[in-house]
Amino acid sequence: MKQFPVHGAGLGLRREVMDDMAKSSLDKVSFLEVAPENWIGLGGTFAKAFRAFTERYDFTAHGLSLSIGSPSGLDEELVRNIKTFMATHGIKKYTEHLTYCSDDGHLYDLLPIPFTEEAVHYVADRIRRVQDILEQKIGMENASYYTPAPGSDMSEIDFINAVLSEADCDLLLDVNNIYVNSVNHRYDPIEFLKQLPAERICYAHIAGHYNEADDLIVDTHGADVIDPVWDILDKAYEHFGVFPTLLERDFNIPPVPDMLKEVAKISDYQNRWSQPQLAAHNE
Repeated sequence: MKQFPVHGAGLGLRREVMDDMAKSSLDKVSFLEVAPENWIGLGGTFAKAFRAFTERYDFTAHGLSLSIGSPSGLDEELVRNIKTFMATHGIKKYTEHLTYCSDDGHLYDLLPIPFTEEAVHYVADRIRRVQDILEQKIGMENASYYTPAPGSDMSEIDFINAVLSEADCDLLLDVNNIYVNSVNHRYDPIEFLKQLPAERICYAHIAGHYNEADDLIVDTHGADVIDPVWDILDKAYEHFGVFPTLLERDFNIPPVPDMLKEVAKISDYQNRWSQPQLAAHNE
């Protein structure tokens, strides 16, 4: 049986709701996630509050600024700081976006890497270097994008799979990003999903988005998860088996009880496809 770094249903920890989360019953929450850049070197009240959470819950770290596809050199100092941060707090897994967000300076957006063989080799080499420094595999997230990068001559799914294979890294499966891209780029989300490598999934994200137009969705993490995205998660559990899944909510954050309802819904889907039911389904 595959071993995951965390288990169950998770929730992103944001400073805006730390006090409310500390006062809430988080019995449905099995793990929490933070962006390490927002916590490295932090002291004072927030550091003490964070330590109280890391002593109670399993944690993952989902980075924002590694910029794995950047033309600039890899920020190895950042990677070493993340390694120290993870060791200090017992964080179980580090993941990042299969994008870039910097050149000479930060661009404050996650931009698509060209889907080319050259980019596969370039990105895979940088991922291997990060893994060498951290002394563990990292998870790369399938990213949302709104226009393919110039020069792309591979499909999105072929590019992702080639990077994962050459880098020998894990996959952070973002269910909402599959839905967003399937609408924006007009493909079947379930067909895409089934081509991903089950053995590389370390955990998953699920989130809400914003409908800019009928054929343009923006990945915002600022709304409730909609039924078609839940349906993809359901299909993912049916196809791959159950894996840890975290609710992302980055802005327009509702009261904690409302987020916990969505976390509980993740648990419901996981229970539906737990081993006894899955065995019955496959008979």
